[in-house]
Amino acid sequence: IFVVTVLRSFMSIERTRALLGGKREGIGNVLAASLGVVTPFCSCSAVPAFIGFVAAGVPLGVTMSFLIASPLVNEIAIALLLGLFGVGPTALYIGAGLLIAIVAGFTIGRMKLERFVEPFVFETKLRGQAIDPSVGLTWSDRFAMGREEVASILRRIWPYLLVGIGLGALIHGWAPADFFATWAGADNPFGVLVAVLLGVPLYSNAAGILPLVDALYSKGMPMGTLLAFMMATVALSLPEMILLRRVLKPKLIAIFAGVTAAGIVAVGYLFNAVL
Repeated sequence: IFVVTVLRSFMSIERTRALLGGKREGIGNVLAASLGVVTPFCSCSAVPAFIGFVAAGVPLGVTMSFLIASPLVNEIAIALLLGLFGVGPTALYIGAGLLIAIVAGFTIGRMKLERFVEPFVFETKLRGQAIDPSVGLTWSDRFAMGREEVASILRRIWPYLLVGIGLGALIHGWAPADFFATWAGADNPFGVLVAVLLGVPLYSNAAGILPLVDALYSKGMPMGTLLAFMMATVALSLPEMILLRRVLKPKLIAIFAGVTAAGIVAVGYLFNAVL
């Protein structure tokens, strides 16, 4: 987390917006998804980030690629996945997360759904030049930001960690293994779909959901099903959908969720087939 934060100090929402402004679809989607990994962003920033990007001329589909990748593939998820499952599954998760963000954003862009964005978003004008907080920082400043970010993340995530560890212990110790084997196990052809449907209404960050994923893994759930469950929980959080309703009409929110969920399901089945 410390190293990623130091690297991330060279990037900001303002700089990201400037880099993406005017980029055409395709290249823009790849760049947006890649920048989403290293740019500070959370569900609570969804509305201002969306307005700022669209007002700066970033295409809708490119903006969606950023909104998907940023919370889905982040430094906490990467660090915890490495610790729990090793390099292989972590690399697959990162690659799949970026692929979902790129393909979903590109698909939404090609569907020409701008009419389902609330009109005031396009009428918003960015006045003046935003101050980029990453300009003029010394290495001491960047290291201090890294230490502060580690402390801040630990303060924010410890309740989620406790809840996640508690749920994981509950499942590991008391829940019958055949329950998960029946509904989302390797023998159920609809296991990935069930896992995604269960994950969508839940709200958790990577820190909170990974202990639960680890417990389910010990119960024999396939890796692809587990990663699909985690992706659905992190990328399709209900609070983010509620916040996005301020700038998107319900039909576009439904399409956004549907396209992203379809990508997650496809990745889950693919992982189960190759792992």
